[in-house]
Amino acid sequence: MSWQQILKKKPKSVRSKALERAKKKGLKGLNQAQRLNDDSGKSHHVMAFENNKAKYIKFGQKGVRTNQTAGQRKAFKSRHAKNIKRGKMSAAYWANKEKWSPSKTKEKKNQKWRKGS
Repeated sequence: MSWQQILKKKPKSVRSKALERAKKKGLKGLNQAQRLNDDSGKSHHVMAFENNKAKYIKFGQKGVRTNQTAGQRKAFKSRHAKNIKRGKMSAAYWANKEKWSPSKTKEKKNQKWRKGS
């Protein structure tokens, strides 16, 4: 390939580069969290994309029983509220969305906190 052809070639967008990185990591797409199977100690991963910036994030402790009671969920949200507010580029946001959503709570009326949250 000559240098003229290289100069004519369109540069890839930030989004397409991020999508390529996500595919290499085994993800389906951008901003789509998935379970993680490796020895990192984390349970999920995602390629976060916001404001033309991409970031690979691993989140959630592997092997821990989360979101068992409403009280446990409330404790997590109050403890990590500051980081959840940071948005898609923080691990706390994705943990809150994937692991701590109210629909995934096992005992919705139980306000007791359980060890392990």
